[in-house]
Amino acid sequence: MPAAPREGRVSRPEVRLARRGFTDPATALRLLGDAALGGLSGDTVLLDSLAATADPDLALLGLSRLAEALGTEERRRLLDTLTTSKPLRDRLLGVLGASTALGDHLARHPADWHALVTFEVRDMHPGPEDFLAALRDAQRHRGTADPADALRIGYRRCLLAIAARDITGSADLVQTAAELADLAGATLRTALEIAADEDPEAARACRLAVIGMGKCGGRELNYVSDVDVIFVAEPAGEEDEQQALKSATRLASRMMRLCSDTTGEGTIWPVDANLRPEGRNGPLVRTLASHLAYYQRWAKTWEFQALLKARPVAGDAELGQEYLAALTPLVWKASERENFVPDVQQMRRRVVDSIPSGEVDRELKLGPGGLRDVEFSVQLLQLVHGRTDTTLRSGNTLKALGELSAGGYVGRTDAAALDDAYRFLRNLEHRIQLFRMRRTHLLPRDPAELRRLGRSLAGIYDWDGRTDPVAELDRAWKRHAMEVRRLHEKLFYRPLLDAVARLAPGETGLSPQAARARLEALGYADPAAALRHLSALASGVSRKSAIQRTLLPVLLGWFADSADPDAGLLNFRRVSDALGATPWYLRLLRDEGATAEYLARVLSAGRLAPDLLLRAPEAVAMLGDPEGLVPRGRAALQQEVLAAVGRAATAADGVAAARSVRRRELFRTAAADLLGRLSDDPGTAVDVAGDALSDLNAATLSGALQAAVDGWQAAAGEPLPTRIAVIAMGRFGGHELGYGSDADVLFVHDPLPGADDAAAADAARAVCNELRTLLAAPSTEPPLLVDADLRPEGRQGPLVRTLASYAAYYRRWSHAWESQALLRAEAVAGDTALGERFRELIDPLRYPASGVDEADLREIRRIKARVEAERLPRGADPTTHTKIGRGGLADVEWTVQLLQLQYAHSVPGLRTTRTRAALSAAVEAGLVDGEDAAVLDAAWVLATRVRNAVMLVRGRPGDSFPGDARELGGVARYLGFGEGHAGEMVDHYRRTTRRARAAVERIFYG
Repeated sequence: MPAAPREGRVSRPEVRLARRGFTDPATALRLLGDAALGGLSGDTVLLDSLAATADPDLALLGLSRLAEALGTEERRRLLDTLTTSKPLRDRLLGVLGASTALGDHLARHPADWHALVTFEVRDMHPGPEDFLAALRDAQRHRGTADPADALRIGYRRCLLAIAARDITGSADLVQTAAELADLAGATLRTALEIAADEDPEAARACRLAVIGMGKCGGRELNYVSDVDVIFVAEPAGEEDEQQALKSATRLASRMMRLCSDTTGEGTIWPVDANLRPEGRNGPLVRTLASHLAYYQRWAKTWEFQALLKARPVAGDAELGQEYLAALTPLVWKASERENFVPDVQQMRRRVVDSIPSGEVDRELKLGPGGLRDVEFSVQLLQLVHGRTDTTLRSGNTLKALGELSAGGYVGRTDAAALDDAYRFLRNLEHRIQLFRMRRTHLLPRDPAELRRLGRSLAGIYDWDGRTDPVAELDRAWKRHAMEVRRLHEKLFYRPLLDAVARLAPGETGLSPQAARARLEALGYADPAAALRHLSALASGVSRKSAIQRTLLPVLLGWFADSADPDAGLLNFRRVSDALGATPWYLRLLRDEGATAEYLARVLSAGRLAPDLLLRAPEAVAMLGDPEGLVPRGRAALQQEVLAAVGRAATAADGVAAARSVRRRELFRTAAADLLGRLSDDPGTAVDVAGDALSDLNAATLSGALQAAVDGWQAAAGEPLPTRIAVIAMGRFGGHELGYGSDADVLFVHDPLPGADDAAAADAARAVCNELRTLLAAPSTEPPLLVDADLRPEGRQGPLVRTLASYAAYYRRWSHAWESQALLRAEAVAGDTALGERFRELIDPLRYPASGVDEADLREIRRIKARVEAERLPRGADPTTHTKIGRGGLADVEWTVQLLQLQYAHSVPGLRTTRTRAALSAAVEAGLVDGEDAAVLDAAWVLATRVRNAVMLVRGRPGDSFPGDARELGGVARYLGFGEGHAGEMVDHYRRTTRRARAAVERIFYG
């Protein structure tokens, strides 16, 4: 906004100029009074016309420079025409006020103002041949000028007329973009003619066709853009093919330099041939047969998408048509390719990821809600439905959008809104580029530039003080970007509902065949089943169906962005069937957008979380709670479980209540993990999940033990004659449980004073057996398998022993491996004092004062080697087995445990049941090199995450990567690898564990 004139210091003429939108009235007054424009200083018509431009100051400056560059007679002719001809006045001042670059061109070539008078009588729009004639005329009259400069001057002269028609509204976006593409084609033809004149031998040896690609091929070019081309050549007559290709390459290279190189007249635009087969690494020119062979065997999906816009623009027209006839059929088979959807999704992600973070909110082309969203959606719909509907094959975005609407593939209202947004964004892009004739897609930050853009686009004049063009532009940009984002999400999915649900009368929907085709393109493996689910969810006139029709367009997109869209949709239908009559369920999803997204992500990420949710669908509510995905601590869990057990009538009912709490909390932790809510750091996320799962199992065991004790006492009619403690072992004791882990435990009891030892032992055994049986019994709740095989004498020994019995055994019979196993022993349930006495008993065993002698060291290494040789499952790949494989969990844990056995007596930090904490303590004590420790830690974390991912995705535990492609893709997504990068994930795992194995060889085996 211009500053308000200051009374007493600003002249009345300056005040009038300020009110007309001049931001520098003093300079404007001086220019109007100069000799070049002195005769117009009082012309109110001219001043009003200047005030109507995007930048009155810039327009006046450009007019002054133009007048000064003309001779006296020619200047008078310009000024006379300017005052008497409104079309010239609007065009010339409009251009000068919008483009400093074209103002510079007119100052260098002042006679070119006549180009703005050419169409004064009837505003006809030139075609390719008109532009070609103009450029050839520039070549004929170039005199001694360099041909490249002559071409640039002719090009800018034509561009001047296009810009004038655009700015004054004589041409809309479609006409302007088409004219720019036609001018580009004429420029390429002229440059090729110049190249042929310079090298007539090459011209005689070959037939060369130039295929326009991208926006040039689609006749929707920008003012400043790379012009994408592909070259195809054939020998002329009996010429040798290789010689013909060399000749064609010379011509093509020279043509590109004529357009791309910078001379005294600047640059026209870069000619980009990187869309050719093999890109920069491939030959610049190929024969038609070579092109065809490449696309039939090697081309990627995006290359067929690029061919949507292919159009011959220069050179041998017949050869260009032969090229199209040969390759077009391949384009319309692209969506049948096996990796069509992953390829398209990966390309889309690359585009978004390529935007610098500081430019995302200003990026008109690539950013969210930008031009690429529109073009991507339209092209993808074309590739899917254009296989069978030949009316959808236009290379022009807006024309193709109209065809999609006419065919019912896009709703008429949506198509109109998308058309309007696309025109706005492209016009904004054009105005930004026109100012300096530079290739950019970024909305500027400078308020003066934004003011000029706002006035240029919308005719918003701020000289009346009532309208702020910067604010208006910002509002329009945000509104259109938001609409594009909304429609981009909706475009693929809403018509699917039209195909299965009877919506409003007159709404055009997809045929069942077209709906199935779209579902296939989105990655649904069973489109027929998906259509049935959609019909069941969205059909009808009930409020429930109406809300589902609102939700499903977005949900389908989230499902399609997963490794298993079919499972996501099926699971959503099952949850909706279970909760559909519950009033809060659909309202929660409709009104809390994050809840719907979280649910979609969880339901399509694997089997474990949906299975847990479907056993009690009301757990959906925790997804809408800000604290709902925060794992609860052991104290709170134990309090809830014991309270539920206390209300139960029988031991079975008590354990069932404990298992119900466990199921709900398992879902909480799994959902938080899948949604990345545990931590942004993978290692921390593993620790949080391990703590949560270990606390949950400890609370469940506490409840089950109490239920079993209560049941025994009710049956016996007397108090239990002994105290019982449950000691966690292995990953349970280390707080490192995974989703598929068993609960490794030891049971210890201590008879009450005066109790019969045999009776106490029988009672303890009965209670512990009942605990294990009830926790593993078939039920709607997931089982908790309690494994006591690490007890003395293994399966052959008694299930539960007294503390004295443990002491006697460990004193006489204990082996080195048992001391190693006790490193992760921790009391988790039952009598607290007994658990503490057990810890005091085993500490001297697991933290031996003398460390590990040579015999025990050899024994530990021998057992480790035997485990590697004998326990790896048949057929398993040792490089990817997470537990026993090279560099896997066992390698890292045995290495850390050996350090604990050797040094924990003197290094307090090693007296921990947690692997990562012990490794960190070993580094602090100087026992392990920091680099080796980092390698071991990374491998341990990665192997743990893989095991967790396998359980989350498959719903059952596994120690190796899944063989099924969809399951492997789900694991890859959990680990942060995008669609199509599963192989990269496996390679990353092998590299990480290979480095860890090398560290194990140095530390463990010495």
